[in-house]
Amino acid sequence: METTTQVHGPGGCLAADDADDAGLVRAMAAGDRASLAALYRRHSQVLLTQLVLLTGDQMLGEELLQDTMLAAWRSAGSFRGESKVRTWLIAIARRKARDRLRRQRFAVVDDTHLAQSAAPEPGPEQFAISRAEAGAVADAITDLPLAQREVIGLVFGAGLTMAEAADVLEVPLNTVKSRLHTARAALTQMLTKKGYVR
Repeated sequence: METTTQVHGPGGCLAADDADDAGLVRAMAAGDRASLAALYRRHSQVLLTQLVLLTGDQMLGEELLQDTMLAAWRSAGSFRGESKVRTWLIAIARRKARDRLRRQRFAVVDDTHLAQSAAPEPGPEQFAISRAEAGAVADAITDLPLAQREVIGLVFGAGLTMAEAADVLEVPLNTVKSRLHTARAALTQMLTKKGYVR
């Protein structure tokens, strides 16, 4: 039986049928270019958002999106269906971005200390963030360190579960929880300074 996952993001509600996505990937593996176009229409905006969050550069994000879709086309036959297609695509996009950033010698934040800290449940910071205007939140997110921007984008932007985000980021689940907690606290502090939180 097909299941439909509802993903809520800044652009509204996106209904993505996981079974249809898997069918599109199988058709791509058989050489169906129309399936690639359909997959692009379904997921390109989420992928581009993730790439821009990761790189901080719209043009580079667009270039990496094309690289991602080309890589998905070439590796469609190796998709085993162990994850959602969106998660698979985001993992490809992240690898493409990471390789490009590594070549450009960008530094990645070391999070080993975060993996060891407990992740408390979300508290008042969620309420504070929800009260702030979307533009202020987006601006504040761009000021976060790369690792925190990335996890915010995956969980809240792409609608991945924390476990799926951990798979994409290739880090332990507790690290994802810790990064989210740290990012929320930092966002609350930034938004408080800007007068959105009293």
